[in-house]
Amino acid sequence: MNTFEYFKEQIVDILNGLAAAGVLGEIADTARISVEPPRDAKHGDISTNAAMVLAKPAGLKPRDLAIKISAALSALEEVSAVDVAGPGFINATLAPSFWHARLGEILEAGLAYGDSQMGGGRKVNIEYVSANPTGPMHVGHGRGAVVGDALASILAKAGFDVTREYYVNDAGAQVDVLARSLHLRYREAFGETIGDIPDGLYPGDYLIGAAENLKARDGDQWLGADEEAWLEPLRRFAVAEMMDLIRSDLASLGVEHGFFQSERELVERGGVDEVVQVLKDAGLVYTGTLEPPKGKLPDDWEPRPQMLFKATQFGDDVDRPLAKSDGTWTYFATDMAYHLDKHRRGFADLIDIWGADHGGYVKRMNAAVMALTGEKDSLDVMLCQMVNLLDQGEPVKMSKRSGTFVTLAEVIDQVGKDVVRFIMLTRKNDAGLDFDLAKVVEQSRDNPVFYVQYSHARCCSVLRHAADMFEAAELAADSLQKADFSVLSDPAELNLIKSMAAWPRMVEGAAEAHEPHRIAYFLADLSAAFHALWTKGARQDESLRFLNESDKELTRARLALVKALAMVIASGLTVMGVTPAEEM
Repeated sequence: MNTFEYFKEQIVDILNGLAAAGVLGEIADTARISVEPPRDAKHGDISTNAAMVLAKPAGLKPRDLAIKISAALSALEEVSAVDVAGPGFINATLAPSFWHARLGEILEAGLAYGDSQMGGGRKVNIEYVSANPTGPMHVGHGRGAVVGDALASILAKAGFDVTREYYVNDAGAQVDVLARSLHLRYREAFGETIGDIPDGLYPGDYLIGAAENLKARDGDQWLGADEEAWLEPLRRFAVAEMMDLIRSDLASLGVEHGFFQSERELVERGGVDEVVQVLKDAGLVYTGTLEPPKGKLPDDWEPRPQMLFKATQFGDDVDRPLAKSDGTWTYFATDMAYHLDKHRRGFADLIDIWGADHGGYVKRMNAAVMALTGEKDSLDVMLCQMVNLLDQGEPVKMSKRSGTFVTLAEVIDQVGKDVVRFIMLTRKNDAGLDFDLAKVVEQSRDNPVFYVQYSHARCCSVLRHAADMFEAAELAADSLQKADFSVLSDPAELNLIKSMAAWPRMVEGAAEAHEPHRIAYFLADLSAAFHALWTKGARQDESLRFLNESDKELTRARLALVKALAMVIASGLTVMGVTPAEEM
């Protein structure tokens, strides 16, 4: 249950009842009513602006309407106190029995707690990573992979039908460079001394293995051949090898895409031609000359007629070319074909996760989607800022394997998949992120990975020790549901339940805002509430300890609390793609 949505429904029912009784005038649209946690917890559990936004159409002053709503709200058994604040805000405190009922709800649902039907099965396409198939993934790619994967999971939990997609950029000039780099390593595999890698080719050692595989498949077929003969087959071979490498990197991070779309295949089957036809039919293509680029002009720049898309009609800064001077399609044209393809596959909600260096591309892509779909599809481009890789505060040098950067696989090997995934979600995607290899494995409160995982491990420890007092069947969730939760009356116990009960709202809010980093924040706050209760029982009041051999019923209720907490933490970590720790 989303507590706040539940009480919004209750308030709407109250308003409709007052209107039906003639106490109020006509009730206007209730969409602007919000029910949220008060800014100050001292003011209660929920706060609503209902009287403020509906007073005028109801023909009453806000405070007068608030008093009427409060009277009806106070009559609900779930509510223990109601207060009207200021000009008409309503704050309510919920009864302990309401929170105890949420505890039973968590135990019954298990990891499914927080599942929502908010999405209504609506199809969402999330395209993320989409690294050029020219080498292994670096740490920046890893951030986009984690953000996309966690967002896909949170959207699925919120009831959306999610497709996780990777766009293979295998039609550009960089793939020709890759093929030439592979051919150089192929010659090396036959014993040729190649010396330093020439400028303009990829220098990483990762192509050595690919060259050995090519040698095993084709023998010396390409040694004496002209580039015209070997370029195309080596292009295809190199892309396949690099995609295997990328898939391996993603698998080590726990990321698996459901669909891979090849740019090359899209172009070969006429995807860009279809884009041009759609734009022509809508009168959005013309032949024109662009203004020169701002700043210093490139040496080869000259004004020339081009096929242009009227991007400015859809909010872009300038109209955009669809073809290059040599007649080939621009990258933008092929990207338009890709997004039209998504639309044709039935996706109305598109999410693209890109690196921050693509920020200047966002306006034109939004313009393209609006033009190609008749403004029916929505596109949210999420930019992931850079990851600064450090070790004890010092920048980490590049690796020999990649030649230019530290690979994602190397980082995962050093600190583990779960640490990488969690840390990547500790900041909003558009904020820079420092990833310190030493700090992320510290066992301290300042390390959010440890802090949250320690909470789950503590829960598991309590439940293991409880086996000395209870049979295994008594510790099962369905058995603990029958405990007397009314004995959980300490403010710290109730606060922990309230924190757990916020998970359904968190799921829906993170899904709606496309902000998976909220999960990490939520789990940190939830862990803080648990550690506060633990510390209170250990240092201030021994009666609050979870295991009390002299009072088995009280212990059963507290074990239910611990079991439910472990479930909520595990649910959150699962969405993040992190394995909950049972021992630390």
